[in-house]
Amino acid sequence: MPTQIATQTTGSLFIVSGPSGSGKSSLCDALLKKSPNLCLSISCTTRTPRPGEKEGVEYHFLDRSEFEKQVDSNAFLEWANVHGNLYGTRKSDVEAALEKGRDILLEIDWQGAAQVAKVIQDACRIFILPPSIEALKVRLTSRGQDDVLVVERRVAAAESEMTHANEAHYQIVNDDFDQALDELCLVYANAFANNRS
Repeated sequence: MPTQIATQTTGSLFIVSGPSGSGKSSLCDALLKKSPNLCLSISCTTRTPRPGEKEGVEYHFLDRSEFEKQVDSNAFLEWANVHGNLYGTRKSDVEAALEKGRDILLEIDWQGAAQVAKVIQDACRIFILPPSIEALKVRLTSRGQDDVLVVERRVAAAESEMTHANEAHYQIVNDDFDQALDELCLVYANAFANNRS
């Protein structure tokens, strides 16, 4: 069980979750550009880098053996097996940013969000939803990154993941990107206004 991380007089934690294809990564990128005190926590993963992804930018790419060693040493604040690959957030990365007074954005799946919420109870949780399963399938297919079977698996997983949306403090439907971004920015501003006042 992860140890408690003290957050008083430090930065705050902002968790964004949602199924693959919901647009959460694009929304998080846009929010980061608008929010100078918000920094992205870089997760670790065992999956293969996608074209254009760089070590330490999108993820810390670890082989499975190294990831499992870090799990055994209790290095992760949260970790999960997602679509056959391991993903996790290192405690040391989060602690370093919080201690500097920075707000941290975690873009993680619902399993990881639930784990973090048990440790950092004042974390703000947001769940990004697609307008429909049909729209999600179109988005995943149009990426051109995955074959048909992978897309079908991700769509099925998304339907399951979406049943956990009500565990978050806020749900945002990403039908119109600009509107969804406005909602996300408003949630961030309101959630941590008191911490920065």
